[in-house]
Amino acid sequence: GNRRRLVGEGSPRAGLEPPLVGLGAKGRGYWRTFKRGAGTRRGGCEIRLTKKQFDVLWPATEGARLTKTRHEVPCGSLTVEIDVYHGSKAGLIVAEVEFPNPQACENFRPPAWFGLEVTGQGRYSNPRLAGD
Repeated sequence: GNRRRLVGEGSPRAGLEPPLVGLGAKGRGYWRTFKRGAGTRRGGCEIRLTKKQFDVLWPATEGARLTKTRHEVPCGSLTVEIDVYHGSKAGLIVAEVEFPNPQACENFRPPAWFGLEVTGQGRYSNPRLAGD
């Protein structure tokens, strides 16, 4: 017969910046990312996916994809992720550091080879780069 279930769903409230949602594949790992905020005050999480789940969602990203090689470089107690972009973004190299807390971010002094600071500049966000 009929079944009845309580279903919970949520959407960002009007006036709030929606979270960035993305899909990624690295080696044999697949994930969905959620990020909220901007600049040095951004938070988020990654949710692991099976290959089958990833394959179902991946077609929705057509026309908004990036390919890059990520290098993970130790920098004191932190790790610098250096992304070297391919395809139409070839030549772009971006370094990113995730900090355990705001104080660590404020105390960080980037090495000279970091170059131009682009934190908070929307044109360097993955969704923007992927859509260009």
